[in-house]
Amino acid sequence: MQEKIMIVDDEADIVSLLEQAMTAEGYQVFTASDGAKALDMLSVVPDLIILDVMMPGMNGFELCQMIRDEVNCPILFVSAKQTEADRIQGLSIGGDDYITKPFSLRELKARVGAHLRGSRRIRESSTDRSLLRYGLLRIDLKGREVHVHQSVVPLTAKEFDIVEMLALHPGQVFSKEQIYDRIWGLEACGDSSTVTEHIKKIRAKLGSQVPGSSYISTLWGVGYKWERSDA
Repeated sequence: MQEKIMIVDDEADIVSLLEQAMTAEGYQVFTASDGAKALDMLSVVPDLIILDVMMPGMNGFELCQMIRDEVNCPILFVSAKQTEADRIQGLSIGGDDYITKPFSLRELKARVGAHLRGSRRIRESSTDRSLLRYGLLRIDLKGREVHVHQSVVPLTAKEFDIVEMLALHPGQVFSKEQIYDRIWGLEACGDSSTVTEHIKKIRAKLGSQVPGSSYISTLWGVGYKWERSDA
């Protein structure tokens, strides 16, 4: 089955270039010239989205925030906005990659291929979505337990919730605020600093079972993400 790529950009020349390049790679391509049209097209269930940032009306950042909880596929920003702050913003709101214009078409195709391969590996290794496997780690979503070999990693309810949230979206960066709001709820009285302490405890517990493992990585100033392997 052909993998489906959605290209969202208001520049017709860029859309035409990317559509030809991705079609030549064997992908099924869908295009949208603005955020509203992209929203209408989500029913195709894309395997990857290439998303421009600066578009009239709804910009790429706004569109990403709106759809991130609805789509699990990788989102790659392609933008003329080149500052570190722009890249950090793109990653912190749910983007999986950020490529600046002008870009190398060969590099873009390589990154698209890498993200799709990662997604395929996750799907293939997690046919039963109630059981996730990452190296020696096995996450039982129904039983709400994390196992290494035959041993259960003793996580608290909130620690498991964080592991579940991150592990279900490997490679996606979540800010402390996003994690706090999702796990503790918008009405909670604490603050996002508690996420840092919980992450430390999770790392310590996983590290005691799998020495040298690095399942959760930190992107300083952005947030946390679950690595696609335990390397």
